[in-house]
Amino acid sequence: MRKISKNLFLFEDTCNVYVIKTGVTAVLIDFGDGKVLQHLGTIGVEKVTDIFMTHHHRDQGQGLPIAVQEGIRIWVPHIEQDLFHHINEHWQAREITNNYNMRQDRFSLLHSIPAYGTLKDYSTHVIKGISLTIIPTPGHTTGSISVIAEVDGKKRAFTGDLIYAPGQVWSMAATQWSYNGGEGIALSILSLLDVKDRKPNQLLPSHGQLMDAPSEAIDLLIERLTALMKQRNQNPRLFKLRENPYEAITPHLLMNNTSMSNAYVVLSESGKALFIDFGYDFISGIAAGSDRASRRPWLYTLSKLKEQYGVESIDVVIPTHYHDDHVAGMNLLRDVEGTEVWCPENFSDVLENPQKYDLPCLWYDPIKVDRKLPLKQNIKWEEFEFTIYEQSGHTLYAAAIEFVVDGKKILAIGDQYQGSSGESNYVYHNRFRIWDYIDSAELYKTINPDILISGHWEPVFVTEEFLQRIEEKGKELEQLHRDLLPLNQLDLGAEGFGAIIHPYQTEVYSGKIFSVTVEIKNPFYEEKEVFAKMISPTGWSVEKDEFKAKVTGMKTIQFTTSITVPLGTTGYRERIAVDLTVGEHHFGQHAEALVTIINQPALGGDQ
Repeated sequence: MRKISKNLFLFEDTCNVYVIKTGVTAVLIDFGDGKVLQHLGTIGVEKVTDIFMTHHHRDQGQGLPIAVQEGIRIWVPHIEQDLFHHINEHWQAREITNNYNMRQDRFSLLHSIPAYGTLKDYSTHVIKGISLTIIPTPGHTTGSISVIAEVDGKKRAFTGDLIYAPGQVWSMAATQWSYNGGEGIALSILSLLDVKDRKPNQLLPSHGQLMDAPSEAIDLLIERLTALMKQRNQNPRLFKLRENPYEAITPHLLMNNTSMSNAYVVLSESGKALFIDFGYDFISGIAAGSDRASRRPWLYTLSKLKEQYGVESIDVVIPTHYHDDHVAGMNLLRDVEGTEVWCPENFSDVLENPQKYDLPCLWYDPIKVDRKLPLKQNIKWEEFEFTIYEQSGHTLYAAAIEFVVDGKKILAIGDQYQGSSGESNYVYHNRFRIWDYIDSAELYKTINPDILISGHWEPVFVTEEFLQRIEEKGKELEQLHRDLLPLNQLDLGAEGFGAIIHPYQTEVYSGKIFSVTVEIKNPFYEEKEVFAKMISPTGWSVEKDEFKAKVTGMKTIQFTTSITVPLGTTGYRERIAVDLTVGEHHFGQHAEALVTIINQPALGGDQ
């Protein structure tokens, strides 16, 4: 046990374990193999109350089962929580053969452990008088954090594996998050600059040496990482974008050039700002996989927004649709900036209850909606007025947002069209309907905006030619689908299913009851009898396992039933289904839903 200062100690194990004394108790940063517990008596510590994990790698916490037995509170990075308390499921789902996912998420615990809580980015935790602030520092892993705390009169930054020594890192392989990618290199640079800006007196890494000259150590590492990034011809605009992340479309309308999907800022003369969409701020590429630990929202560019444009508060954020690259950072905005989420009423429920829906690109946590915005009504915010329109196409759950800024009529359209080409951007599983692009073309023609702002393309200055082109393409798209699908006989929609189960995902305690609602469509043009039979695992009890009714052609009907899970049952994503017959046509098991049986409260939390 090495003494760093009066109340701060280092124990060298499979990683550096830092012990912050709080009288006869202590807080640990990382845990290693757990051998530190055998040596605490030498420094007068009787009990460890809390462990803060900087990231999920096995050398950081392979001894955590011992901590569980000792009743120590284990705190884990919010982004990486599933790699602690759901790692068993991750091991079962992780691709191995024909693997192009180079993230080191298999360098994780071998078995799940219960976490006491999650460490949300930018949050502060006070334990026995010690304030520990959580800083997002992706680089070594997507979800890595650093912990900044003042101990014995010095500002200390516990940086995990972000830096090993002046100019060095513990692992370069860990920074490669996709096949032949270098995503973690650029994000390491951004994280190092953020840590440097916070002016710590000392850097304390998970592996390597303590650094008492943080700026010099960081500068040397940035110099070397930049050289490698340049050699790989990756992220050439990184430093320029860090200095100037926002571009003015008009004096009071900005576009964030660093985000995965474009986020837009409406600037009020009051000093308040309104965001349209806010997903992944400042990305350097997309990590392989789509598990929670592969996606990292943060608030990296907000300081520049405030500094360069006089923004005093991020007042409101409005999404154009529910996809993660447009909403992932909204919980962070609320938690850190006090931002209100205003959402169009036609997809507010998707944000607040994502588990109910079988849709692509859902964010992992519910996003509380502070105000549900009615369609086709004027919405006042500061000196601006917004009008929200339903806009199906890219997804059924989307909106177009009209407003005037600096004398220009703007229409924010999310991902509806692919830039100035006007190519439709539909995804069947987003509940695409074949006439959607006729509707949106007609909407645009009626509004006649000056500028379209979209999720992944440059602003489009609208012309009559553009409006005519998207109208023609919309009609052509519908006709092609009418030719391709047997719509003269039956219409199951472009997605091709006759039933849906809500909610799509359920968590239930063993021995308890849950309910589902089944929506059935008669896809024929004349009235038919629909017959639905519930399919469930052996031993489960279904209150109403069969349903029969006459349904008018092309109409839907719903029924609700309760299902009891036998006591003592466990399972992850157990399947239930609906076997559907309409008239004489047996469609089979057209809808499924997933049920996870839990024996203790699930770990929760927004971000």
